[in-house]
Amino acid sequence: MPDLSSIVKAYDIRGVVGEQLDAATVRAVGGALARLVGAEGACGVVVGRDMRDSSPGFAAAFAEGVTGQGLDVVDIGLASTDMLYFAAGTLDVPGAMFTASHNPARYNGIKLCRGGATPIGQDTGLATLREAVEAGVPAGPGGGTVEQRDLLGAYADHLRSLVDLSGARPLRVVVDAGNGMAGHTVPAVFAPLPFDVVPLYFELDGNFPHHEANPLDPANLVDLQKAVVAEGADIGLAFDGDADRCFAVDERGEPVSPSAITALVAARELARSPGDTVIHNLITSKAVPEIVTELGGTPVRTRVGHSFIKQTMAETGAVFGGEHSAHYYFRDFWRADSGMLAALHVLAALAGHDGPLSALMAGYERYAASGEINSTVGDQADRVAAVREVFGARPGTAFDELDGLTVTLADGAWFNLRASNTEPLLRLNVEAADADAVAVLRDEVLAIVRA
Repeated sequence: MPDLSSIVKAYDIRGVVGEQLDAATVRAVGGALARLVGAEGACGVVVGRDMRDSSPGFAAAFAEGVTGQGLDVVDIGLASTDMLYFAAGTLDVPGAMFTASHNPARYNGIKLCRGGATPIGQDTGLATLREAVEAGVPAGPGGGTVEQRDLLGAYADHLRSLVDLSGARPLRVVVDAGNGMAGHTVPAVFAPLPFDVVPLYFELDGNFPHHEANPLDPANLVDLQKAVVAEGADIGLAFDGDADRCFAVDERGEPVSPSAITALVAARELARSPGDTVIHNLITSKAVPEIVTELGGTPVRTRVGHSFIKQTMAETGAVFGGEHSAHYYFRDFWRADSGMLAALHVLAALAGHDGPLSALMAGYERYAASGEINSTVGDQADRVAAVREVFGARPGTAFDELDGLTVTLADGAWFNLRASNTEPLLRLNVEAADADAVAVLRDEVLAIVRA
């Protein structure tokens, strides 16, 4: 009986190829998914894959599992994760994307969704799939077919239809694909647009020869920052391995906060859908709810994680949602996240603005932030309790525990301390009026956490 406990995560399946994840396991997952969604009325599954060496074989094994249960497969081949969501949304069938996102080359995984790009997570089917695979998936009737279908052009057309780029001024744009799937999708999406694209690492290579495809790590933005300055570019864009996240760098080579991009895109969406709801997780800057409120929208705060964002978007009918990790969710894109769609919004805003990106974003960057700081601790609960005790003695301090411990001080500065779900880590995020205030508060909290 296989044990999938180490690879079935909260939102996907992910593990080391050959050690934790192999073709037999993937085939069984395909069969289990087919039985699950088949019982719900689905007659097929759409499958996409990234550029990792193991992805073609895994996608084929998964298709064997699905067709063995009598369901058909639409194979869209190389795809970004948001392209897979596009396929699941337009075809209204469940989907499977083979990718390990920003993880190193030795990893691979599967992101799953139902028709309409509704996510399948731990509480919405992943636990059931794990149980089915561990128990052994019964043989099916067979007879399913595999159809190859190219949806890249339709995906690109759809994204461009969601953002008004008519009359956009020419821009020089450096794009770092990190040898990931943006190297496949950016040329298709940007081809008819008035942008001079300077490509960095567009060659699809799952071994990531230049740097990891994880723009959340500042070290992986260095090449982009240098190129933007050297090329005299208006903006730099960096995508992660499966291109569902996008980070921006301004004309000076300075990173733009994902919170500021959340606020910018929220402003654009509220301009065409006045009074609507915008979702943000509790780590995003407090500038986001401030700006949404000022523009007449309704900000709604959620826990960190796409399942919480998407669920709350469904419950509220929100037009848009953003996270501090550069995941951006759109009602017009089946409430799914798309780094490419967020990038088009930023480019449209910049192309309609007289000044540089730094000037455009200045209105959305109201506070200073620390970024996420990890601390290895033996007893997470004990350290969180110690922090609460120290700050609880201060007048005007407020606490909430929506996700970890959020502490708001009398002067408006705040920090969040969250325990990792998988490692003995506490994650700290601090925001305050300026960099000096952030440093003081950060150091004080870390001194308690690491005592």
